[in-house]
Amino acid sequence: MIGVDLFSGAGGMSLGARMAGIDVQVVVEADRYAADTYLHNHKPKYGIFVNDIRSFTPISLGEPQRNGVVVFGGPPCQGFSTSNQRTRSVKNEKNWLFEQFVRVVREYNPDWIVFENVRGILETEGGIFVDQIVREFEKMGYTVSSELLHAADYGVPQKRARFFIVGSRHGISYKFPKPTHLKPITVEMALEDLPILENGASICNLPYAKAASNSYTKGLRGRLKNCSNHIVTRNNDIIIERYSHIPQGGNWEDIPNHLMSNYADKSRCHTGIYRRLRADEPSVVIGNYRKNMLIHPTQNRGLSVREAARLQSFPDDFVFKGSIGFQQQQVGNAVPPLLAKAIFSSLVSQM
Repeated sequence: MIGVDLFSGAGGMSLGARMAGIDVQVVVEADRYAADTYLHNHKPKYGIFVNDIRSFTPISLGEPQRNGVVVFGGPPCQGFSTSNQRTRSVKNEKNWLFEQFVRVVREYNPDWIVFENVRGILETEGGIFVDQIVREFEKMGYTVSSELLHAADYGVPQKRARFFIVGSRHGISYKFPKPTHLKPITVEMALEDLPILENGASICNLPYAKAASNSYTKGLRGRLKNCSNHIVTRNNDIIIERYSHIPQGGNWEDIPNHLMSNYADKSRCHTGIYRRLRADEPSVVIGNYRKNMLIHPTQNRGLSVREAARLQSFPDDFVFKGSIGFQQQQVGNAVPPLLAKAIFSSLVSQM
């Protein structure tokens, strides 16, 4: 099966598709740093179109493919996020980029479509966007199924919900995969072998601290002896002192008032700010984890890029490119590869 990845980001969804045996050949991504990461880790046949999708003209895939074509992707989701109340409406121009996804589907007329987004798209403007997307696919003759899936149910050590729409041009009513992990992978399991870091550590390639003891960590490490992208933003001293007061599972509410004097009203802080991860549970959502100042469960610092990638289920040989800020953004925006793999593996089995 041939894959077309729209709004690819660093390539988390493509990685899941490849794990399921799909040959991703056409890729579209507007951000050049994410595109650099994609091309470092994937080698699509037709390269990558690095520009606004509105300028994209579908590339011919040649003769009809025996196993068909799947167009997949997730338009920018910031405008649908439940934490973004300011522009979470029909007035946000980016919220309408799903129309470009629909346009490309119409031009390729693929055998399958897989559309993904955040949970918030179900709630934004009373679900108007989801209703319109489904209507457009059905008008093109697709049999459409949709579901909200939880990444932790599929072996991702993170409490992350993603909404999927899957459509078949051949009348198949897609059945979403059943959960594979009744016992979740925890933060401690995911990060167990990564070296201890100092605040602001900037050495990208470090030897592992110990042998991996669980199948999740072993699977992500493979045969590598060193971990790359294990770097972390430097926080100033007052931030580090705040971290020291927060227990696992705690947040800004645990910080003494005298250390929060620069906030006009401490009580108005978002509940996700200054949250220390619990070692014995899956992580909270790895979104903009630097801005939210997510804290390592046992060390007084933020998460490294590699730690966040582990919590997203990226293997350790997946290298993120660009400055640390761009790397952090790429990891946070990605679809967890293991969740994508579950979707595509189920799709391939139903062909």
